Amino acid sequence: MFLESITSALRADAAFAEGWYRDDAWPTKGLRAFARVYAGWGFSQAFYWQEEWRRLGASSLEDFLVDFWEGFWLDERDPNNLLAMAWTWSHGDVGQTPGFDGDTVAALNSIRCPLLSMPAEKDLYFPPEDEHWSSQHIPRGEVRVIPGVWGHFAGGGDNPEDTAFIDQGIRDVLAMEGADAATG
Repeated sequence: MFLESITSALRADAAFAEGWYRDDAWPTKGLRAFARVYAGWGFSQAFYWQEEWRRLGASSLEDFLVDFWEGFWLDERDPNNLLAMAWTWSHGDVGQTPGFDGDTVAALNSIRCPLLSMPAEKDLYFPPEDEHWSSQHIPRGEVRVIPGVWGHFAGGGDNPEDTAFIDQGIRDVLAMEGADAATG
């Protein structure tokens, strides 16, 4: 539903013109609406309640929405490319890989490399329970949940606690792989 909401917001701008917008009539209103919808999903509700956006230099919520979110999406990205990325996200299923005939579990079971999935505790796109489900089907899959309120942006480099948690997870996996290689 998230992907439907952002793409519908973008397409609702008359300037979008069913994807045939002109360079001199960019669908700015649609992109702003796209950004506002995204804002409700990228960080957790607790991030907003606790006004964590102030740590990113915003003086008000509106300032954060304009500078961070609208600034992020109104950076000359082609709106049709955004729609293509949303379509890819919506239709990405490892089970559709040739040879698996739509069997997502079989496709996940075929993964042989180690996986350390690190969803954020309050990620609204990829909640920890989704990662637990997927990882249980990957022979060397492990999940470590990044604690905190930063949602999908946890680990993006803006919160030192998240970065330290992720760095430790990577060190642990590399050390385990090194030990596995040494023992044969």
